[in-house]
Amino acid sequence: MDMRLELVPLPTTDVDASLAFYAEGMGFVLDHDVEPGNGMRVVQLTPPGSSCSIVIGVGMSAPDAPRVQNLHLVVDDIVEARAMLSSNGIEVSEVQDMGGVKYAHLSDPDGNTWALQQLSR
Repeated sequence: MDMRLELVPLPTTDVDASLAFYAEGMGFVLDHDVEPGNGMRVVQLTPPGSSCSIVIGVGMSAPDAPRVQNLHLVVDDIVEARAMLSSNGIEVSEVQDMGGVKYAHLSDPDGNTWALQQLSR
């Protein structure tokens, strides 16, 4: 039996700010932005090359829900990825080599945290 992680909900207090951060800053693809009614809004975005998406919105979880920590985006070239994100206005930590695996860290406007990870080849 297959089990695929395909969607990670992230809490947000400002959907439009989060949408801009992920779509314009991070380069995630906007899959859909729908308002099905009752004040609910669902925005799904997918990192380039990923099979797993994130979802932000209103009416899915409490805005004060605990933040998601240390999600990993695996990249082929962490220096290039960091430079691209930085040029898009995203604050990214310096690259750290942790014994052959390289990391750089960043946070979204709501404090959900991410790690860029480059595995040794």
